[in-house]
Amino acid sequence: MNTLSDKEIQHLYWRFGFGISPSQLKTARILSKRQIIDQLFSESRQSTALTMDLGALEKNPSELSKEERKKLRKLQRKKMNELNIIWFTQLTTTEEILREKMTLFFHNHFAVRLKMPRVCIHLNNIIRKHALGNFGDMLMEVSKSPAMLIFLNNRQNRKNHPNENFAREVMELFTLGRDNGYTEKDIKEAARAFTGWNFKKDGAFIFRSNHHDYGTKTVLGKTGDFTGEDVIKILLKEKQTAQYITKKFYQYFVNPIPDQDRIKQLSDILYNSDYDLGVLIQSTIESNWFYNTKNIGVKIKSPIELMVGLNRPFKVKYDDPKVILYLQRKLNQMLFFPPNVAGWPGGKTWIDNSTLMLRLKLASVILNSGIIEWNDKGDMPENVMMKQKYYQKMKTQIEKKVKATPDWDNFMSGLDQKDKITLSYYLLQPEPSKIAKKVLKDLDSSDTKNFIVELLSLPEYQLC
Repeated sequence: MNTLSDKEIQHLYWRFGFGISPSQLKTARILSKRQIIDQLFSESRQSTALTMDLGALEKNPSELSKEERKKLRKLQRKKMNELNIIWFTQLTTTEEILREKMTLFFHNHFAVRLKMPRVCIHLNNIIRKHALGNFGDMLMEVSKSPAMLIFLNNRQNRKNHPNENFAREVMELFTLGRDNGYTEKDIKEAARAFTGWNFKKDGAFIFRSNHHDYGTKTVLGKTGDFTGEDVIKILLKEKQTAQYITKKFYQYFVNPIPDQDRIKQLSDILYNSDYDLGVLIQSTIESNWFYNTKNIGVKIKSPIELMVGLNRPFKVKYDDPKVILYLQRKLNQMLFFPPNVAGWPGGKTWIDNSTLMLRLKLASVILNSGIIEWNDKGDMPENVMMKQKYYQKMKTQIEKKVKATPDWDNFMSGLDQKDKITLSYYLLQPEPSKIAKKVLKDLDSSDTKNFIVELLSLPEYQLC
């Protein structure tokens, strides 16, 4: 029976999920590799859409007074915060981890920043629906969504007055990649093809033929009376699109350092399967190279991965859910609020002077209802391993209580052994550094709870 080691199982669940609890690991280790993969897909077969009450937003701003419009905007902001917490809660509690992880990946690929809860939840659910299905179908439906039509100004794209925003981004960010085989002329011609795309009051897509440019267009060497749908199909026919999507996929799920041979192999699989994302995922996790040591513990966790990865195994509950928003903001990744249309750059950009200390203290903050202390000016001690008493001497500190309740009993009950080596092996993906080993050696493992918090506060826990 082809089996996976504990470390390989953890690697799989960190990359295509948000880690694995001790009890889940116990169950998974008696399964074959094939059974684990089948289970991962089986658990995500359904698509649980996000839902929330948006009835209070059913008002036409043009019919409201200035004060009423102000109240409506305030309510929209409140609902966006609620939507953030709803999705974060789903990320931390769902069994559909593969689907949610892919949704998070494409949430960044189709990055939209709007304070409009109705269109944001609609876009998020489109991505979730197609997350394990066909990328072409996802691209088409996303492109016609109110969120994308608003964010990239395609509603203003009309014959004789084309708006190039969407045509540019669909090539540069969603399909081919920056400067990959298209010209400014291609963008201008494609923009003409997307004229007339709009949506009705209920959010349903509508093609306004009187706004469409029916003239002949030439896009990527092909000429015809193209519509927007035609252009998207032309882009999907380009192997560069499969190459671009696969490279992003590889750097997110496998290794930040691209392996061109692997990417070429996977992009051929994606292209030849007509952009079946499930086939791409399966080909990756069924391979032996995915589990190579060089791919384990080399990715910096995004703030959401870090927070969800702590919340899931400990089943953390917050007295005030707003702290979830607070932590996201301080760690520089607010769900539904990417910095721009290119999304969060990820990688080393997650770590800077303003976020590192909080990231290292996050386990203590969440699992011990601790105090967040940091310096807004970005100052930090040179040696991040220094003791808490040093932090207390830092100037301009801000303290905020995080009232969180982790389920330690549930977590502990799943542990087979609680010695230093076993706990370190389970909680840390990369091999601990010499400094980390020295710190661990000096810690008292008889206080298991404190030892676990110290482990999760090591720089190594920032990686998966």
